[in-house]
Amino acid sequence: MISALVQAYTSALRAMEDGAPRGLVRRAQVEADDLDPGLDVSEARLRAHLAASGPDDKLRLDLHLNLAKWDNAPVQGNSWAGGTEPNTEERRARVIEALQLGPETAAEIARHFPLAKGDGTTVIAGPWDPWYTEEVKRARDFYWGHYVDYLRTRRGWHADAIANLDTATTRVVERLIDPSRSKAGQTKGLVVGYVQSGKTANFTGVIAKAIDAGYRLVIVMTGTTNILREQTQRRLDMELVGRENILRGTDENDPDAAQFIDYLDDEDWIADRFVRHGAWPSEIGRPDIHRMTNRRFDYRRLQQGRSALEFERRDRTKPLWHPENLFTSDARLIIVKKNTTVLNNLVKDLKNTADRLENIPALIIDDESDQASINTTDPRKWYEDKKERTAINKHLSTLLRLLPRAQYIGYTATPFANVFVDPTDAEDIFPKDYLISLERPLGYMGAEDFHDLDLDPDVERNFRNSKEKAHLRLLDDYRDDEDDSKLRAALDSFVLAAAIKLYREAEGSGHFKHHTMLVHETMRTADQRERAAAIQYLWRGAGYLSGRAHDRLRTLFENDFAPVSEALALGYAMPSRFDELTRFLGEAVRKIAPNGNPVLVVNSDKDIEQEDLDFDKRSVWRVLVGGNKLARGFTIEGLTITYYSRKVKHAEALMQMGRWFGFRKGYRDLVRLFITPDVRDAFEAACRDEEHFRNELRQYATMVDGRPVFTPYDIPPLVTRHGLRPTAANKMYNARLVERRTPTKEPSSGYPLLTDQAALDHNIDACVPLLKAAQKVVSLPAGNRTFEAFLGEVSHQEMVSVLSELKWARPDTFTADLAWIASLREEVIDRWDIMLPQQKTGRRVNIRGIGEFTVHGRTVGRDESIRGNSESAHRVAIKDIPGRTPTSGCAILYPVMKKNELDRELVTDGYPTRLVMALMLQLPDGAVPADRRPLVYQVVVPEKPLYAIVEA
Repeated sequence: MISALVQAYTSALRAMEDGAPRGLVRRAQVEADDLDPGLDVSEARLRAHLAASGPDDKLRLDLHLNLAKWDNAPVQGNSWAGGTEPNTEERRARVIEALQLGPETAAEIARHFPLAKGDGTTVIAGPWDPWYTEEVKRARDFYWGHYVDYLRTRRGWHADAIANLDTATTRVVERLIDPSRSKAGQTKGLVVGYVQSGKTANFTGVIAKAIDAGYRLVIVMTGTTNILREQTQRRLDMELVGRENILRGTDENDPDAAQFIDYLDDEDWIADRFVRHGAWPSEIGRPDIHRMTNRRFDYRRLQQGRSALEFERRDRTKPLWHPENLFTSDARLIIVKKNTTVLNNLVKDLKNTADRLENIPALIIDDESDQASINTTDPRKWYEDKKERTAINKHLSTLLRLLPRAQYIGYTATPFANVFVDPTDAEDIFPKDYLISLERPLGYMGAEDFHDLDLDPDVERNFRNSKEKAHLRLLDDYRDDEDDSKLRAALDSFVLAAAIKLYREAEGSGHFKHHTMLVHETMRTADQRERAAAIQYLWRGAGYLSGRAHDRLRTLFENDFAPVSEALALGYAMPSRFDELTRFLGEAVRKIAPNGNPVLVVNSDKDIEQEDLDFDKRSVWRVLVGGNKLARGFTIEGLTITYYSRKVKHAEALMQMGRWFGFRKGYRDLVRLFITPDVRDAFEAACRDEEHFRNELRQYATMVDGRPVFTPYDIPPLVTRHGLRPTAANKMYNARLVERRTPTKEPSSGYPLLTDQAALDHNIDACVPLLKAAQKVVSLPAGNRTFEAFLGEVSHQEMVSVLSELKWARPDTFTADLAWIASLREEVIDRWDIMLPQQKTGRRVNIRGIGEFTVHGRTVGRDESIRGNSESAHRVAIKDIPGRTPTSGCAILYPVMKKNELDRELVTDGYPTRLVMALMLQLPDGAVPADRRPLVYQVVVPEKPLYAIVEA
């Protein structure tokens, strides 16, 4: 029962959600007088309630969400903000002042609702015409408002997360074209998230806001499989479309309703977890959403009649986009997989509709946009003035040509292929207008949660400080088919984790609807069937129900799961002794294998008799064996144990296989990943390259004089390569990068291959002046510890001479950087501090008789390329180098070798072998050019535009 105090304050807050913060207590008192005259709703009562209530209290949730929105609101269009910048102490003070709250209440609010840090979205864009103003958002927020309520009440989203989603989706929608604009136009953009990080939530929010704003045809292209399309259809139906639009007047209790309604047997439909709008939206002046596809059926030609794609118009003399028609018409939602037949049907129906396609404001969402959508035909085989296209790309091109008002948004976690699309092709999907990189969301388990990307080698690794030690269990690089002990260990972990989840449920720590294990080793269906049989054999002999497994499970609990949980200290319930788990083991085993078979094979093999994988209709506690169907885009709910040994060729394909990334609420400490060292290293390298790409985007996402200094056309030179190719692109742009003018230089990759001993020796000789200069041993701070380093100093001219001598695997790796560094004048940079960080316990090697220096271990790609990445502790310590001046540069020098070769003999015939001299350079702030333009190009073919693609 909601108290009158809570109801009064929440009503007052709801009245302010669409506008500025205003006197809160005064408004709450007005509401209270209607509810209970004489009710005390003073600030003192408000403070007492906040102090005593829990995090799920309705008033706390509403207040937190409003505060987050006001903290995050842009300066423009919000006069109440008084010019204060978002997410600053000044902004929060202005909000408290506008709410007319005193200092005691402000302190109580600050204690419970600390200042949000902002959404962290990075935007690379060209100029655009602002139209999606705060006034437009407030006037049209029907579907968006209901989506926010759903996330808050049904999904339990944190208020800061909702506010960040609001900002991130606005960044997308505002770059579309005003749907009621008389002049037709298209935009093309790309939204980059993380694997399994909530991209669907972002495009659901974008669709909600777009329909509210006037977009009337929404086409969502999912991946290439039915399983992903069905998952996306249900998600949008449940969270956006809602019960009223699904039922469309049908009585769900009618015996014949099942042939029209596809969710009558769905647990969430029965439990009333689908969004409710309170009435048919059209009855209250809002657009209905007509589903042209449903959970069971992809798009079928004319299935609902030709008129289903024709839009209502109040005034037939005016086009659909005219405001008099646009805001009284309904929306059509089509969710299709990337399939030639399906898209061909859609294109034919659009061509045959009586509506004028040039008048329809349309939105095309391309999920997994780097899969199938990219044109991968060889341009050398094109006829003159005619581009050959792959099948899906051809249909996309046709849709963009048919719908002049279509706005295209690609979503992906691996953007490398998209930024290599031909930007001169008006009908292709190059993100010419914007690229938006989303922030890593709260609660997300990503690469940095599985890899020790920046762990001090001098620190002994344990479950507390090593992500790899906590979550990774290494397999042999070459699996012995006769020895499945590691697979049995993975199954043991799966069973034990299941019992711990049931224990946590009994302790009141939430409910775990799904509990899954993924075995992913091969693409071939025959091999998958064979592997499933091997797992069934292991399961039958494991002794889980007979008690024979108890000694193994006890050891696993005491040596692995219990100490990991204690070390991570996430606050989850955990038994103090294994014996407290034994009563849950039998229940766990029966849930995993109710009929004695724990395995579900998820592939295209039709001969396997088993139930379908359906996370929506039923609880799934299974071992899933599969390949591509369980890879890109598809969310494996409850994934806790992964056994992965498949090899891939491209970094983007590798990252998309990372189903273990995602949200693991209530069981992060139980997640285990069984992979080979090779796959681990490949993942680490790909993750570093991906994060390098994101950091580069953040560095260039600046505006000067109201204009962007960096646009999507500038992105391809930022794509680094290490080990695996970023993508299979076979083209280059008609632009040669001549200067890269950025203050931080870390080639990271691009050093000579470990097999090129002559180039490695040459670079050691080139670095001799730096080694000779760095002879002073200094202790430098690194957080709560210190490290020793050799320090020295060289002139700017000496440093340029050293950099000019270095050799690279690809000649263009450092050319543009060196050109800019060499051009800097002495008043900008006159000297360089040289730092060689040393390890207390690491291997050292004598280099050219100059001295003994620490050799740092790094990951190596299959092509024998090595990463030379610096460590954050060393970068932070630059500011503490004695004698630093505003005109000092700094070079951190790392002699590096392959990690697992550090224990071998490092020197042959008196010289180090397979040793790379890696550098990180930090230039003074004053070196940044006044125009802040980071990249300078030179046209290769004068008669073609700067960004045109020419034959590689």
